[in-house]
Formats: sequence, C-alpha cells, structure tokens
Amino acid sequence: MKRISILTLAAAFLFGSANAADFELAGMKAKVPEGWKEEQPSSTMRMAQFKLPKADGDKEDAELALFYFKGGSGSVDANLKRQLAKFKPADGKEEPINKVEKTKVGKIDATLQDVKGVYLSKFPPFAPNAKITEKTNWRQLYVIFVTDNGDFYMTLLGSAKTVEKHEKAFKEWIASFK
Repeated sequence: MKRISILTLAAAFLFGSANAADFELAGMKAKVPEGWKEEQPSSTMRMAQFKLPKADGDKEDAELALFYFKGGSGSVDANLKRQLAKFKPADGKEEPINKVEKTKVGKIDATLQDVKGVYLSKFPPFAPNAKITEKTNWRQLYVIFVTDNGDFYMTLLGSAKTVEKHEKAFKEWIASFK
C-alpha cells in the first residue's frame, strides 16, 4: 500500500512537471504552456500530441497534434486545401471560414491557417469507408513550415470556444521556439 502511494506521488510529480518542460521541434526548444498535457501519440504518424483543457460549457478538450515528414507531404497549398476539406460550411454559409496568414515558428517562416465550420470527424482518418461524425462550430489552427530536414505540421483542433481559449498561448508558444 505504501509503495503504491509513493509511486502515485512520483507519477503526479512527473506528470505535473511535464507542463514546465521544454519541447523540442526542428532543433528549437520552447516551454510547454501551463495546463497542456502531453499524451502518447494516437498514431505513429504523430511525433507528439497534447490535450488542451476544454472551455467552460464545452464537452471535449482540444487536441494539438504535431507531425514531421522528412520527405514532406506535398506543397503548402496542397496541405492547406487538404485541411480545409475536413470542414464544411456552417448552416447558411457558402464555405467554411478560412484565413491564411504568414507567421513564424521561432525564426522559421511558417503558414498559419485558421478554419472554422462543421468539422467532418472521420475515424480512422484515412479509411475510405470510415464513419464521419459532424461536429458543429469547430475550429482548427494549422501551422506548416518547411526546413532543410523535412516538413513540420501542427494541428490545434477543437470546439471554436475551446480553441479560442488557447489561441493566444498557442501563437505565443510557436513564436517562442529558439
């Protein structure tokens, strides 16, 4: 019994201190924002994954997934189109809200896409006959940047309210890489 308590305390300490840890990306490091919880990636395609706490009134936490492809995965434009295709317009709209702007991850030029609409959640993601669940009023912040060693992608996905709750910290985090 005593052994379990010590292990539980040790795990709680390690888990809690993970939020203050440096996270490395493309040879740069940045502190993980408070409250973000690193998880075991749900796919071998993911290099890392974080759970970001839901906003008051929301049903689900947001998810931040980071990907790395040494050989790339197509042009920036092709990737932006692929991300936009995961959404359909909200009722009464002609298309999902889609804003694209230039940003930086540390000192590296990057592209940030902000998409809002009805998210077409598909599991498993690449299965042609996978069931699609529509999630209304969802938002995705998607960052892509290319390095000499490969391409990096970040996807912050969740309800619009929860993504908005974490938007400032996310943008500050990507800019803080050194």
